[in-house]
Amino acid sequence: MAIRYLQIRQAFARNYSSKTTNNKTIPVIWDYRTSSDADSPREAVTVQLLSWGRGASGQLGSGTEETRIYPAPVGSLLLPPSFTLSSPIPGRLPSSTSRNEDEGSVKVGISCGLFHSGLLVNRQLYIWGKGDGGRLGLGHEDSVFVPTLNTYLASNEVKSIALGGLHSIALDSLGQVFSWGYGGFGALGHSVYHRELLPRMVEGPWDEEICHISTSGTHTAAITKSGELYTWGREEGDGRLGLGPGRGPDQAGGLSIPSKVKALPVPVAAVSCGGFFTMALTKDGQLWNWGANSNYELGRGDKLGGWKPQPVPSLKDVHIIQIASGGYHSLALTDKGEVLSWGHGGHGQLGHSSIQNQRVPLRIEVLANERVTYIACGGSSSAAVTEDGKLYMWGNAKDSQLGIPGLHEVQSTPLQVQFLTEDDGSMLHKVLSVAIGASHSLCLVTRSTC
Repeated sequence: MAIRYLQIRQAFARNYSSKTTNNKTIPVIWDYRTSSDADSPREAVTVQLLSWGRGASGQLGSGTEETRIYPAPVGSLLLPPSFTLSSPIPGRLPSSTSRNEDEGSVKVGISCGLFHSGLLVNRQLYIWGKGDGGRLGLGHEDSVFVPTLNTYLASNEVKSIALGGLHSIALDSLGQVFSWGYGGFGALGHSVYHRELLPRMVEGPWDEEICHISTSGTHTAAITKSGELYTWGREEGDGRLGLGPGRGPDQAGGLSIPSKVKALPVPVAAVSCGGFFTMALTKDGQLWNWGANSNYELGRGDKLGGWKPQPVPSLKDVHIIQIASGGYHSLALTDKGEVLSWGHGGHGQLGHSSIQNQRVPLRIEVLANERVTYIACGGSSSAAVTEDGKLYMWGNAKDSQLGIPGLHEVQSTPLQVQFLTEDDGSMLHKVLSVAIGASHSLCLVTRSTC
């Protein structure tokens, strides 16, 4: 397998390098040196946005309909050396660094929806991909094939984005939540079920700032500054909203009004929405979850699901700093840099070298010698970024969304993604973050000399 992979990579590298060098200049999406408050040209760090997988709806941002079997540049960001990742990151506890960072620093982040993609840079949203339902928030339903600034949010300082199935949500610096796209099942939280082609503020029952958001295919969660959790969207009896009997759904299987999850006995600081379940972290890293559990998504050792939030028994003494949810599986990152996974394993998305379901959280042994700093889930794929900037991916490889050519459709062991270069090979890629959609992926990387 290793020899076959190397041969494919070398052949593709020769072809790709020639095309990139001779025919394509990587566009600059944003350059901080040209901003209105810039003085003379200053030192800049180059961060590249890369994409791969299936791009039939424009979600790769390359300008064409294509499938990329290997990560390739979408564009470059020229950032000040003091740049940071956008915060809050859905599902991730805020670090002491992010809590105390300079609010004036440039921040960058990415998100993948079902078939659309988003980039945050300097608190502005660039978005592209499939447009039906209005999920791009650009005032129409056409697909967009290159990163495009959403000018309808230009007056807001966007702190965080989360892209869902047919909708999108954003959190601004004032603690306001905006949503747009297809409103079926109440996914937008606007008390109505029709689509919104432009970003519209969610007027929830909270009386304080929202500080954290997350969304999935059809349901959404938001956390207030004091740790209260509110949910809305699709329900259909599996309990994913955590609201209990008589609290929803109110129309066609959905709840269009944000409602407080009163059954949570403790404040929470991060939340992640899975396909049919929800997970939340307390500020001290304790994991609570609820919803569907037919594939052991809740990691409790049985298949008993339900609406009532409960802690995961085997993680009682484990400090979790990030959670990520797929369609039917979950990942958790500990403060020691270990990755745990559980739930449905049929596409190899658990990383345990098998396609068996996993009843309780289990450490991914292939990553045991790495210190992981960032995790992500797609519907049935998974990813991890290490402290030294390596990217590992595993799970469903049907649409080349793992970025590793030559794989079978099921990849049950994490493999390191190797990046191609369009120069003499003397530049190193250091991955900062990764996001996975249904059939495509994005990552942000810095480039440096060996």
